[in-house]
Amino acid sequence: MRLRPPTTLAEIRDRVVSSLSGTQMLAFLPALCLAAYWIGGEVILVAVALLIPTGWMMLGGLDNLVKNRVARMPVSGLVEPNTFCERVQAVREDVTGTERHSALLAIELDDFSTLKGRFEPGAVDRVLKAVGQRLNTVSRDNDVISKIGDSRFAICLAPVTHLDLDLDLDLESCIQMSGRIQQAVEEPIALDGATVYITASVGFCLQARAPDTNSQDWINAALAALNEAQRRGPTSVRAYSVELHSRLKSRSDLRGEVAAALEQGQIQPWFQPQISTDTGRVTGFEALARWIHPVRGAISPVEFLPAIEEAALLERLAEVMMYHTFTALKAWDAAGVNVPQVGVNFSGSELNNPRLVEKISWELDRFDLAPERLAVEILETVVTDTLDDTITLNINALHDLGCQIDLDDFGTGHASLSAIRRFGVGRIKIDQSFVMKADRDPEQQRMISAVLTMAELLGIETLAEGVETVGEHALLAQLGCDYVQGFGIARPMPFEKTLDWIRSHVAKVQELPVIPLRRSN
Repeated sequence: MRLRPPTTLAEIRDRVVSSLSGTQMLAFLPALCLAAYWIGGEVILVAVALLIPTGWMMLGGLDNLVKNRVARMPVSGLVEPNTFCERVQAVREDVTGTERHSALLAIELDDFSTLKGRFEPGAVDRVLKAVGQRLNTVSRDNDVISKIGDSRFAICLAPVTHLDLDLDLDLESCIQMSGRIQQAVEEPIALDGATVYITASVGFCLQARAPDTNSQDWINAALAALNEAQRRGPTSVRAYSVELHSRLKSRSDLRGEVAAALEQGQIQPWFQPQISTDTGRVTGFEALARWIHPVRGAISPVEFLPAIEEAALLERLAEVMMYHTFTALKAWDAAGVNVPQVGVNFSGSELNNPRLVEKISWELDRFDLAPERLAVEILETVVTDTLDDTITLNINALHDLGCQIDLDDFGTGHASLSAIRRFGVGRIKIDQSFVMKADRDPEQQRMISAVLTMAELLGIETLAEGVETVGEHALLAQLGCDYVQGFGIARPMPFEKTLDWIRSHVAKVQELPVIPLRRSN
């Protein structure tokens, strides 16, 4: 694409100042002086040497230089957040209507909470200072850098002009710069006799793609790209795009609807059976949240559970799930079918409620149910990461109350044996990643055998999740896993379908031939 010619005096001045301030002048000015001397001798040489810097200052070059250096912190070289917003707005106004372009990058250190847990605040501050200095090193003099959060930084790139400008070229340049930033941040840092290794995720937004018209919208767009990068895992890089904007709007709409959905009964538990590998009988269900939207139909939990968390409604979700689960247990009892227990998932934020045990105890009394009918499912990461006394007290109190404690997604975190015993875990749920294709993968079989052996020595029951084939089911039974659940047994179903499924399954189990035990002579 061709550059359009400047149409105003201001644009002409900005072009001239930008040209005279750029790195290209390092090569052009000596050549110009040499040509002046060759054409007119010393007089012309002195005139050119004086006129160029004088013209640069008269056109505002010095003011522009001062403006780009304003408000820098004396040590780190970063500008204050308020000044950063002002500079971002100035850059945006500077490039609007011109052929110059800019981009804004948001950077955040990965797993910063672990770093804060390992070192004293002073040491953490030194790490952040080192990161700020490294960002300065990989940036240009006119770029504006600020620390905008605990471990979050932002860089607004000084406007540049490209010949034959192509948007993909800008996108590629930002990706390359993001890689340089990550490489700089990931260099080891010596700290209190230890070597610290950190990584960073990056999100960026090209000015040409930024929404709306003010600086905060541009910053928010870069932060949205950063959040999307973090959802993909550490050290990820993502660009802001129209598609990302649509996804963010959809998530925002979900946050607005989710509260009403909870109160109107659109979000309810669906139940997935758990069966014994020994007898084949139903030993319980897991309650899984499902949202049936009146217009959009079934909405995936991957979509609406983050919306519930962002709306701070996880505790309300737990209340809804408990109410419908206990109602289902009473309905199964009334129908004369045996469902010993139901597992309900509890997140870290729910377990952090000081009144959680009182609330669950009250609900059990209200429905006249024994505590052992409720299996409290806790993610392994919650057990691994928790340093909160309230969570520890709640889990132990629920165990003392008589509820079963299930450790969910076992194998995906790093739960220690002492943590398993400390929280009174009665059953571990082996994650689907270990179960998948286990009947055909010897390595998977060895991993499962190790987990089952550990559980047997600790006196803990085991349940394998994600069982999808007859071969996986048979292998798990052969290896000694106590219970299984997964699509190979049954998919999650609304309560209305559970009674027919239970009766059908019981009939199948009764039809199985009885294998007599071999008697020793």
